[in-house]
Amino acid sequence: MAKIRVRSGRGTKIIEVDTDAAKWTGEDFKKIQAARKAASKDKFISTGRGTGRIKFGDNPEPKARPDTKGMWVSSGRGTNKRKL
Repeated sequence: MAKIRVRSGRGTKIIEVDTDAAKWTGEDFKKIQAARKAASKDKFISTGRGTGRIKFGDNPEPKARPDTKGMWVSSGRGTNKRKL
């Protein structure tokens, strides 16, 4: 098992972790999040600086990112544009 270097804090601290501990990104993390949400639907999360609360199960599912293919993007100072 290999070790990888992860920056923490404000980028000033470096810690070494195992490679299997990098499941906090991508599809693996989405699966872990979905399992946690299913297991704790009756718990509450605080909102609005701690003044309100909602059930964790009432939190909406995240939306998929829209496809940006074919869109125009400005560059420079807004004088140039290129197609994605």
